[in-house]
Amino acid sequence: MTNKQRLSIKNVDPTAYQAVLPLQKYVNSARLDAGLVPLLDIRASQLNGCAWCLDMHTDDAREAGVDQRRIDLVAAWHEAGDLFSEREQAALALTEQMTLLSRGGVSDAVWERVRDAFDEQQIVQLIMAISVINVWNRMNVTARTSLPAKP
Repeated sequence: MTNKQRLSIKNVDPTAYQAVLPLQKYVNSARLDAGLVPLLDIRASQLNGCAWCLDMHTDDAREAGVDQRRIDLVAAWHEAGDLFSEREQAALALTEQMTLLSRGGVSDAVWERVRDAFDEQQIVQLIMAISVINVWNRMNVTARTSLPAKP
């Protein structure tokens, strides 16, 4: 398999990105814990194999103050003990089940865990955050968006 970019969505039709940006803006204004959304973005991007998004959101996580060890271990959060809070674990479980929706949907157990950790408004914000990263992942993986140059 080649990693050559297939097309640039942004160059072919910039309005395609403009269609997703309002949802991203909503997520960016959410009242969720600092660093939580980047962790969810990283986990969904790992599951979807999106290098472009992983590159971006690991930087976002560091900028939000997330410890490098937690960034490194988010793929194994199940095994990381109390390195991740109960709220983070609930949100990561929801991220995994929403991202892998075809494997049985979101279980009642995960839903209850999320309901115990977040209020209803925050749950809506989580759902939207997980949805938008999956949109970005699917766009970038399908088009094989090239990684940006790093300074």
